[in-house]
Amino acid sequence: MEFKEFSYNSLEEIIADSKSMNLDLYFSSNMDLFHRKVCVDGLTIPNSIAFHPMEGTDGNTDGSPGELTVRRYDRLSKGGAGLLWIEAVAVVPEGKVCPRQLMITRENIGKFAKLNEMIINNARKEFGDDFTPVRIMQLTHSGRFSKPQGYPAPVIAYHNPYIDKVRKIDENIKPVDNGYIEKLEEKFEEAAVLAYEAGFSGVDIKSCHRYFNSELLAGYTRKGKYGETFEGRTRFLLDTVDRIKSRLGSKFTVAVRLNIYDGIPYPYGWGVKKDNYLEYDLSEPLKLIRILHEKGVNLVNITMGSPYYNPHVNRPSDKGEYIPGEHPLEGVARLVKGTGEIQRAFPGIAVVGTGYTWLRQFAPYLGAGMLEKGYAALIGFGRQIFAYPGFPRDLLGRGILDKKKCCITCGKCVEIMRAGGPTGCAVKDSKVYGKIYKEYCMKTV
Repeated sequence: MEFKEFSYNSLEEIIADSKSMNLDLYFSSNMDLFHRKVCVDGLTIPNSIAFHPMEGTDGNTDGSPGELTVRRYDRLSKGGAGLLWIEAVAVVPEGKVCPRQLMITRENIGKFAKLNEMIINNARKEFGDDFTPVRIMQLTHSGRFSKPQGYPAPVIAYHNPYIDKVRKIDENIKPVDNGYIEKLEEKFEEAAVLAYEAGFSGVDIKSCHRYFNSELLAGYTRKGKYGETFEGRTRFLLDTVDRIKSRLGSKFTVAVRLNIYDGIPYPYGWGVKKDNYLEYDLSEPLKLIRILHEKGVNLVNITMGSPYYNPHVNRPSDKGEYIPGEHPLEGVARLVKGTGEIQRAFPGIAVVGTGYTWLRQFAPYLGAGMLEKGYAALIGFGRQIFAYPGFPRDLLGRGILDKKKCCITCGKCVEIMRAGGPTGCAVKDSKVYGKIYKEYCMKTV
């Protein structure tokens, strides 16, 4: 079916459309499934709801949490999700996606520790002393999307003609050498140690959306140690996992948010069919996850695409930079089906699912269906948490979501981020972000 904006008034209408498109979507009304606890590495995630790492781009210039950062996690920690996947935290200055991206250092670790303590205390105050959400800090290098001073300063592993064209990457920019990548492994290790000292439950070695490590996974055209072969392209991620595991052992969780499909033509896309990049091929992602699992990675957050190249792949929406060549339900189905294939292949891994927000108040029915089928251990939400941070409380308490509070996937949060402002929901959190949207996105010339 052709693209159309969300217009459903009932779950039955969604089911009818999904059937007419032959989509693998399963729905269930058993909301008790969201109460199910998930155990990972000796940690107990108190329910099956996860908050994805949504960047606020509102830290202080030293990388520490800013006023709006603290406000956001104050709200999220009172929401009731069992797993808080903390937003991307840079490990080096040149790897920041904007001047105000978070970056943990020895100098500001105390502020991160205070943020972590606030999250725990808030959750226990709201839901009881036996409720402690698991907190995973996402560690990142933004690679070709880096803008540490507010303007593009791409750090690339190789040239990609598809993304280079869209992002206007200068063909004369030289890819980083092996020495830089080797040093970067150390930086991720050091940041993980700081996260551990600050009290977080674990870290995520970000490997998605075509940021630096994600780019390496598709480095078929890069020569040498960190490219060409499967062993070369996965070396950085696997070496970094080994470093952190060796340093911190079993007392600290190492997780991965992983693209299993880029949606970019081969040989520049990971997880794509060589003869049809519009379809995924999970042979290499499955091989990588098997190795990660053997190394002790037991928590994996699955995603696809890139918000900078094909955003409809990783976040089906009503509004965006272009009109996709597919119905949003097809994007939802791609995400949940791919996640399901990973979870079924690795039942010993807690897999976090993605792709639910577009369904608004009907999202829990699909999430419950995925839990019921064993297609995910946790159901993750991204943009929804900007708009409706307390939705887990409503879902777990009443079994329904308030449609008036749900994210409408209008893209305004992304607009603010692209314009260089602190990001949030300009519609549902308008008292704060409505003004910010006007300031950054409605400037008069």
